[in-house]
Amino acid sequence: MILDSKVAELYGVETREVNQAVKNNPEKFPDGYVLTLDSDELADLRSKFLIANLSPKSRVLPKAFTEKGLYMLATILKSPRATQTTLAVVETFAKIRELSRTVAELAETPEEFKQRSLMQRSGEILADIMDDDLSISDTETSIELNFAVLKFKHTVKRKKDIKDNI
Repeated sequence: MILDSKVAELYGVETREVNQAVKNNPEKFPDGYVLTLDSDELADLRSKFLIANLSPKSRVLPKAFTEKGLYMLATILKSPRATQTTLAVVETFAKIRELSRTVAELAETPEEFKQRSLMQRSGEILADIMDDDLSISDTETSIELNFAVLKFKHTVKRKKDIKDNI
């Protein structure tokens, strides 16, 4: 799920525009498409993820969009940026589903060679999801995900090419 403020940022609009679109089109957002966080959930998010940009003084509780809600929002927001954002969202969710299937298969596979192959594929999918806009540097990035059946850690190491320094 993605908070309304982040959705607005992705689509290049204000949060109130996103929420207005939901309010004006209730038939496009049935139960389960957009959820309104309660004050306890909001406090929990603030404490866990340091989302300081969500003002505690706001009179409106934030909304969280599910994948289906994002698709429906895309039918309302019409701009070149909205189209590009929607395509990126669709591609990312497809990659996440593929990663989920790969990890599930990994948990069920006893063969070591197949496990290695699935781990490599999972790493490639993660790198594809996370790396698109990362600039190349001398740093190392580790991504650690905890799934119910296993812990998955993927490390991306990149070095600058000599020609990049010129």
